[in-house]
Amino acid sequence: MVCIIVPAYNEGENIGRVVRGLFEQGWRDVVVVDDGSTDSTATTAREAGATVLVHALNRGQGAALQTGNEYALQEGASYAVHFDGDGQFNPRDIAPALRLIEQENLDIVLGSRLLDNRSRVPWLKRYVILPIGRWINFVFTGLWLSDAHNGFRVISRRALAKIVITEDHMAHNTEITAAIKTHGLRFKEVSVEVTYHEMGQGIAGGLKIISDLVMHKLTR
Repeated sequence: MVCIIVPAYNEGENIGRVVRGLFEQGWRDVVVVDDGSTDSTATTAREAGATVLVHALNRGQGAALQTGNEYALQEGASYAVHFDGDGQFNPRDIAPALRLIEQENLDIVLGSRLLDNRSRVPWLKRYVILPIGRWINFVFTGLWLSDAHNGFRVISRRALAKIVITEDHMAHNTEITAAIKTHGLRFKEVSVEVTYHEMGQGIAGGLKIISDLVMHKLTR
């Protein structure tokens, strides 16, 4: 069983298209984690055919992914796929990533929008935000990735049991990378296509991630 986990917050305009796109590629175990949305996200996802888990309050993407991971383990999934709910990812990238994790006996595959030219990454993000993110991720985890804050992942059951996300917000990306290092998990990056509908997380979002990481270190 491959469980596709889709965290979503107020994605009522996009989530139906995302779920239908996954079904069109043959993925049947699609789980949308509605993270306290105030719009039609849960209803639209359910009508599109997804299993929907609901947070009563908005807790953050990290918390939504942890809820999805726990569900995947409970349901006996062999693999979980993290797939954003805003329509930026291409569902056709899932099958090649799964082949890679199986053929090379990996624990986790991480998506990267910088390994080919399919993703038209905005200039500021490509040359300023993402390089800073790579450096910060390396400082906190000791792992150098080409795309440290990409939300596309394929995670084996073994890795799911070891990775526990405690960072509720966007710093969960670095927390997952740190867990790879801590537990000696076998990983590779794989090219994924990201289609930008808007700029997305900017400098302010990056500063918030740094703040969350520092506070996490200080309170552990």
